[in-house]
Amino acid sequence: MAEFDPQELAARIDTVLNILVAGDYASAINNLEILKQELESQYSQSSDKKGTPPSPWEI
Repeated sequence: MAEFDPQELAARIDTVLNILVAGDYASAINNLEILKQELESQYSQSSDKKGTPPSPWEI
């Protein structure tokens, strides 16, 4: 994902939901992990995370 596109993101989430409904949990988790990595990569490129405290649930 070179640029954040809300419609593309919504379509990818919909795909993951369809995979979950079909019962293929491993593929759904894999797709969510890929999407998460892409979003984190885009976020790290667009802003400097230094000085930002971690979320309370991050270890």
